[in-house]
Amino acid sequence: MIYNTLPNTNLKVSEICLGTMTFGQQNTEAEGHAQIDFALDKGINFIDTAEMYPVPAREKTTGETERIIGSWLHKSGKRNDIILASKIAGPNRGMEYLREDLRFNKETIKLSVEKSLKRLQTDYIDLYQLHWPERKSNMFGQRGFKIQEEAWEDNMKDILEVFQELIQEGKIRAIGVSNETPWGVMRFLEESKKHNLPRIATIQNPYSLLNRTFEVGLSETAYRENVGLLAYSPLAFGVLSGKFLTGESHPNARLNLFTNFIRYNSQQTKEATALYQEIATRFGLTLTEMSLAFIRQQQFVTATIIGATNLKQLEENINSRHTVLSEEVLKAIDEIQAIRPNPAP
Repeated sequence: MIYNTLPNTNLKVSEICLGTMTFGQQNTEAEGHAQIDFALDKGINFIDTAEMYPVPAREKTTGETERIIGSWLHKSGKRNDIILASKIAGPNRGMEYLREDLRFNKETIKLSVEKSLKRLQTDYIDLYQLHWPERKSNMFGQRGFKIQEEAWEDNMKDILEVFQELIQEGKIRAIGVSNETPWGVMRFLEESKKHNLPRIATIQNPYSLLNRTFEVGLSETAYRENVGLLAYSPLAFGVLSGKFLTGESHPNARLNLFTNFIRYNSQQTKEATALYQEIATRFGLTLTEMSLAFIRQQQFVTATIIGATNLKQLEENINSRHTVLSEEVLKAIDEIQAIRPNPAP
């Protein structure tokens, strides 16, 4: 396993991160514990979660993923063996059950951190992230920015000041953003530099063969400003495993269980996936191997977040770290991107 340092920190993380959003919904507590044990045995030391997990978010299950990780930490006593990341959810209609005020401010951030610490049964979170912007922006499948009326006022400096307090209290060690834009990243960096406040180390955004929008604007920002990408949904909810090309029904697949997730379920996505499958077959690779290797080989990627519902899937995903794509394969991939650009933004 290769380990990378989260930018501007002393935290060394495995290049593969265990995503846990299935814990508490698709996976039981015992299955979640088994996944963590298996991942650690394979060299993974990086685990990502969020206060709103599991996905899809529901009031009756919210926080369950953190609770399951916390019970594993309590049982195993291996807190010092892992780098643990979590997130605070931003405003989103219908999620008021998380807390009365969904904005980012001193009270809400500190409240969410305290609740996460309690569920996780730990004294500190290594990487604490804003799950999505408080302001209205293009995310979760929206291609471009749309000007909309909103009450939001720029509070980036205030947020960083709260994080500074939490770092000084020893409750978090580093900070990051998620589902962000180049403007948002640069604003945080500007306030950090101007006022000597904590600097964002990472950005967690979607990145896969079906969604390479990160390369437009954000990749240069990440590279030149030294902000590491934590790439989520690298297999596009399992679409890039190729299993939906076989004609089988797969009733337990996420896309079939949770039909509201239409991001990876379009006709253009199916067409692009079939073309990528042809490339993988031509070069003696599985589509999973090719898809994950492509992400790992990008210079701006710090870690790839993988998720699985069983140990067989998890093992295949982890083993992809041995795959190295040739220039010929990369060229063939870019040719498909040129004719089927970002079908699942």
